[in-house]
Amino acid sequence: MPPVKLEASVDIKPVENGNAKEHVTLPLKGLETIEPLVRSVEETPEQISTEVQGTIPSWINGNLLRNGPGKFEFGDTHYNHWFDGMAMLHRFNINQGQVTYMSRFLQSDSYRKNSESDRIVVSEFGTLAMPDPCKNFFQRFLSRFEMIDSTDNASVSFVKYKGDYYVSTETNFMHRVNPENVETLGQVDWSKFIAVNGATAHPHSDPDGTTYNMGNSYGSKGALYNIIRVPPEKTDAKETLEGAKILCSIVPANKSHPSYYHSFAMSENYVVFIEQPIKMDLLKIVTCKLRGKALSEGIYWDPKQETVFHLVDKRTGEVSAIKYHTKAISTFHQINAFEEDGFLMVDLCCADDGAAINNYLIQNLRKSGEALDEVYNTLSRPLPRRFVLPLHVTSDTPIDQNLNTRPSSTATCVKIGKDKVFCQHENLHGDDLFEYGGLEFPQINYGRCNTRPYRYFYGCGFRHLVGDSLLKMDLKDKSLKVWYQKGFFPSEPVFVPSPDATDEDDGVILSVILTPSQFLHLCDPPLQGVLGGIPPRRNFWKLMS
Repeated sequence: MPPVKLEASVDIKPVENGNAKEHVTLPLKGLETIEPLVRSVEETPEQISTEVQGTIPSWINGNLLRNGPGKFEFGDTHYNHWFDGMAMLHRFNINQGQVTYMSRFLQSDSYRKNSESDRIVVSEFGTLAMPDPCKNFFQRFLSRFEMIDSTDNASVSFVKYKGDYYVSTETNFMHRVNPENVETLGQVDWSKFIAVNGATAHPHSDPDGTTYNMGNSYGSKGALYNIIRVPPEKTDAKETLEGAKILCSIVPANKSHPSYYHSFAMSENYVVFIEQPIKMDLLKIVTCKLRGKALSEGIYWDPKQETVFHLVDKRTGEVSAIKYHTKAISTFHQINAFEEDGFLMVDLCCADDGAAINNYLIQNLRKSGEALDEVYNTLSRPLPRRFVLPLHVTSDTPIDQNLNTRPSSTATCVKIGKDKVFCQHENLHGDDLFEYGGLEFPQINYGRCNTRPYRYFYGCGFRHLVGDSLLKMDLKDKSLKVWYQKGFFPSEPVFVPSPDATDEDDGVILSVILTPSQFLHLCDPPLQGVLGGIPPRRNFWKLMS
């Protein structure tokens, strides 16, 4: 295969936004079809060299590891939801100004079983595996009464525990992988170490390497939310999750209808769990195979329920008796959380409804014309918001007055009962963000700013069903800078600091870009960098400072 060109340019200016503009809620029309982005691709297990045009900073050396769905059918059977596609692991190696690329499908049990049968035999989030047509009628009937096995298709993200790399989804299964060649090394089951039935794919880490996560457990008395702590050290090279402990358990407001959560927040001293009105009907979920419905059919949005913030002391595992409520919102990713002046700031991307999780059906992503526009215009925009939680609420704290004494903050927090504080957010953006469809997949300078006060965060703008721009937000004046090119669809940005950086935003942003065409491009400061493509797939990488 000939070398793949990697092009860098310096003549593209970031979109500068002046004063905030009025929020325009007119529906978008004429969205570009993204059907080519939602189809299966072949793996590239042998490293591909690239020809770099332009200059990659010499100090950027290492692997950019990415994960996501890469196969959407087996034989004549097709997945229904974007979350269901088989995990493909990507590695971009950057070394002395040169870049190579390789990718492999995760060798999960789900992938192997589906491949051997040439049909979908393991159910996923939005796809129910149908009984084997070779079985007789009675066998197919009985199979309806079997519980659905948890998938080990770890297609969400790369995570680290005790220095090892894993790929993860939201079930109890992860896979340890080799970051140098993205080969699958082995399956790891959370339930072999602690009593949980799954864990999120977005853990948090302290500077010493101690890692925190969350996972549900289900028993005869209903569900529990569990805070997990994994120690940083190994006593043996073959260790995986040994030493993991449940720090504490939180009882759901409704044990048979617990909240769905994709991640959580963490400050220096607290884990913050956000119990939102995206609910899981456990009866529908455990009977989905009997009813012939996918697991996703058991997840619903209940706008009548308030959202509740639970605070857990990381040292003691004590759950705060004070519960912080706000209106019904949905959140998938938090930006940062930090403590200051007796308050806990929780910054997150959230929307005012929870319909998004069930809107990312493959059939919706493959629509075009007015049908595609209609799907997009039914979605609520994800927006960055800050909630200010007072940490020292006692019986002497006055009721029915704003406890937020921070002069620069417009957020409110009012004690309305013995153990209840109602919070109203402040926006972390100007009205100009609405031009770009809101912001999701937020990232910060994690090593420097996680659990600490910070100024900048980055994310994707969503003037489409998938991200179509890269955004840089400045909290000092809530200003916005944008990288955008029509027909290019960036993924979650990753911030890499420069050596000996003094400023918080001194570094580059790496993002994998998807595009229906085989073209690549790069941009310049303050959202600046290099972009490259790896045919025959539609995966690209971008460096931006």
